[in-house]
Amino acid sequence: MELGNISKPTYGPGPEAPGSSTPGLVTMAHGFLRLVQPNPLPIELINFGHSQSEFSLEDIHKLLLYELGFLVCAAIGALLIILVSLLGCCFCCCRC
Repeated sequence: MELGNISKPTYGPGPEAPGSSTPGLVTMAHGFLRLVQPNPLPIELINFGHSQSEFSLEDIHKLLLYELGFLVCAAIGALLIILVSLLGCCFCCCRC
C-alpha cells in the first residue's frame, strides 16, 4: 500500500455517485444532500496548528450558515415528533 506524500496530499475531483443497481435512489440521495447543504465548507476556520478555542461572531455565523440545512431538517424532525406524539395521544385518549 502506497501512502503518497502525507505532508502535502493531492486531492482528486469531488465526490461522485457510486455505480449502483439503483441509480434512481442514489441520484435522489445526492440531490437531497446538495439541497440540504449547498454551501462549501469554510476551510479557513479549520486550523490544526493553532488553538480552536477562539471563535469570533463572524466565524460562528459562517459555521451556522454551512450547517443551516441540517439545522432546519433537525428542527422539522423534532417538530414532527412532538406533533405526531401529541396527535396520537389526543386520538387515543379523546375518542369522541
